[in-house]
Amino acid sequence: MPDGSLILRGRVAAVLGDNIDTDLIYPGRYLNITDREKTAEHLFELAYPDIRANLRPGEFLVAAKNFGCGSSREQAAAALKFAGAGAVIASSFARIFYRNAVNLGLPAVVSPGASLACSAGDELEIDLTGGEIRNLTGNRVIRAAALDPRAVALLEAGGLIPYLKRKYAA
Repeated sequence: MPDGSLILRGRVAAVLGDNIDTDLIYPGRYLNITDREKTAEHLFELAYPDIRANLRPGEFLVAAKNFGCGSSREQAAAALKFAGAGAVIASSFARIFYRNAVNLGLPAVVSPGASLACSAGDELEIDLTGGEIRNLTGNRVIRAAALDPRAVALLEAGGLIPYLKRKYAA
C-alpha cells in the first residue's frame, strides 16, 4: 500500500481451492535461497506455474479454506509478496501463514464467501478496515473480516521491520 490507503483495488489473478499448503506455494527444495526477492521465482512452481507466470503487480489471489497450511516457512508469504501479489483473500488462513503475511506487509483478508463470489479476472475493491470486498465486475458486496488496527499499522508501514524501524528511530 504505497499510498497509505486502506482500500486496495485490483484484479483477481486466480481462484484456488481448499488447503493450499506452503509447499504448493513455495516448494521446500528452495529453502536454501536466502534472498527473499528471489523466492518469487519459485512461487507455485510445482502446482500452478501459470499463476507465477501471469501474476501482475497488485493482483489478488483468492482461495477457499486453510490457505497457507503446512509448514511455518515464511518463504511462502515472501514469495507471494515479492511476486507482486496485492493481497491474498481466503475463507480462512493457517495461523502462522497469516501472521507471516502481515509481518511482511502482505494483506491477508479473511472472507468466507469470496472464493464462491469471485472469478479470475474480476475487478475487486477491498476495504481492509471496513470489512468488505466489492466485486466491481459482478456488482456485489462480499463480507470480510475487518483487520485489527495493529495489523493495519503493520501493513501501512510495509511490514513489521519497517514498522519497528520507524517506531524506534526517534
